[in-house]
Amino acid sequence: MTEAEDRGAVFDGVQIGRPATGALLDAGYRASADLPADLDELLALHGVGPKAVHLLRQARAH
Repeated sequence: MTEAEDRGAVFDGVQIGRPATGALLDAGYRASADLPADLDELLALHGVGPKAVHLLRQARAH
């Protein structure tokens, strides 16, 4: 993997992990504001698991 392909483990300031960040970006999400109201919908994306959804939910609550 080259550095250009590594999109990091942080999505819009939330440390959710590399697979989840990549899955969200590949699905067209660029910021937390772009995410669906029901974050559980993200579980359908390969690479997004319950922990990432939990962290995103916590970030949204603050």
